[in-house]
Amino acid sequence: MIGKTYKTMLGGRELSIETGKLAKLVSGSVQLRYGDTMLLVTAQARDDKSTLDFLPLTVEFEERHYAVGKIPGSFHRREGRPGEKAILGARITDRQIRPLFPKGYRHETQVIITVISADGQNAPDVLGPVGASAALSISDIPWAGPTACVRVGQIDGQYVINPTADQLIRSRMDLVVAGTKDAVMMVEAGAQNASEEDLVGAIEFAHAEMQGVISLIETMREEMGQEKFNFLQETDLTTDLVPEIAEKARANGLKDALLTVKKKDRSARTKALRDGIIAGYEPDPEAEGAKERITALKNAFNKVEKQELRRLILEDDLRADGRDSRTVRPIWIEARPLPRAHGSAIFTRGETQVLGVATLGTERDEILVDDLSAEDSDKFLLHYNFPPYSTGEVKRMGGQSRREIGHGNLAKRAIRAVLPSFEEFPYVIRIVGEVLESNGSSSMATVCAGVLALMDAGVPIKAPVAGVAMGLVMEGEKYRVLTDILGLEDALGDMEGLRHSGRCDRPADGYQGRRHYPADHA
Repeated sequence: MIGKTYKTMLGGRELSIETGKLAKLVSGSVQLRYGDTMLLVTAQARDDKSTLDFLPLTVEFEERHYAVGKIPGSFHRREGRPGEKAILGARITDRQIRPLFPKGYRHETQVIITVISADGQNAPDVLGPVGASAALSISDIPWAGPTACVRVGQIDGQYVINPTADQLIRSRMDLVVAGTKDAVMMVEAGAQNASEEDLVGAIEFAHAEMQGVISLIETMREEMGQEKFNFLQETDLTTDLVPEIAEKARANGLKDALLTVKKKDRSARTKALRDGIIAGYEPDPEAEGAKERITALKNAFNKVEKQELRRLILEDDLRADGRDSRTVRPIWIEARPLPRAHGSAIFTRGETQVLGVATLGTERDEILVDDLSAEDSDKFLLHYNFPPYSTGEVKRMGGQSRREIGHGNLAKRAIRAVLPSFEEFPYVIRIVGEVLESNGSSSMATVCAGVLALMDAGVPIKAPVAGVAMGLVMEGEKYRVLTDILGLEDALGDMEGLRHSGRCDRPADGYQGRRHYPADHA
């Protein structure tokens, strides 16, 4: 069967997106080709609405070893759970598409990216988001795209779009940028000796270059797109309750509760205030619709809490723990707390605390990589552990979560930039970041603890690296940039926390996700 193919040039190479040929029973399906790297991307949503109070979106990134002519190295010789690169690829796509689903959309939605051919030069991680954007755009799933994603390198002072694997080795930066026609959605960067001006220029260059891809997907949508289905959006009782809840909360000390310095005390005070207000409505748990009403009351209080925190930040430059927008929480460090480890350190910033441990090994300790890349081993390991007790919770413990892998990768990219080469320091290096307390960017605390542990172990790093999480709150033309954000500030802000790490004179790594919504979306 012959499908329809759309083509454009990107980074001096042809990008083609074909639809109507493969996986035709799914809502949206495209086959994307860039060089000899090919992806099959599908998007599907359930007909019935979920009862969950959040968007049930999952993104799967599947690497097939036949894509590079390999048989998997597992015992059964078939692919198992996704590897680290596949999980990171899924997270890039998720961060790009999630903000553009409409308010109140609760249909379980799944995007599956399958790498069916890989040429070893054109990385599939930045092609997956493009395929997801195309599949969602032509599907019947409500979504406010299209978006596009590119990688930017810098070689001999010149920016390069989607550098090949060979070019990336010579590049001063590895910058991934996703955006819409009008705005940048997400930035993830690693750089060596690149100035902030270089990074800003790269972001602007990327946004300009991705416009051709966005236009291509818009053309696909106009010619092949289906009518979006109407999802049931019940009357928003929460919105109706907000003014009344706000008046009651402010009259009963909401501001004082929110400005409680310690996280546990603040949570206890705001919960007591919320429960007291809800009890005043005397909802009968047995009455019809009582569960929905109680949920609406809780959601209304949460909205009021968020509005009040944003007002305090914007109008009074006052944050939940009493700091202004520029102040960093108190820092406490202990070197060598573990007597038998090669290197160890505890880094505490406010209520975020990480134990960093460094271990040195021989070349026999390197990890073997069984994925689609040309690399077959890695001599630098960083493992980030986020146990439930770090946030005072009880949860099931198992293997590493996607979040742990993603946040560990942020710290790994920052520290790798200052490590000596294997020829200079012939040891395999493993860092473990044990998050003991978490109230704001434990990944950046892992950077700090990890570097301190390396120094304690005697590793000749090129320069110390530190990391901090930044936030943004804006209302119209008024905004404040927040330094060293708390967990609740990450949730209430207009930018998913900017994680920035670097030396005193140069950035080394960064990640930023924008909560960008069209006017009719939340």
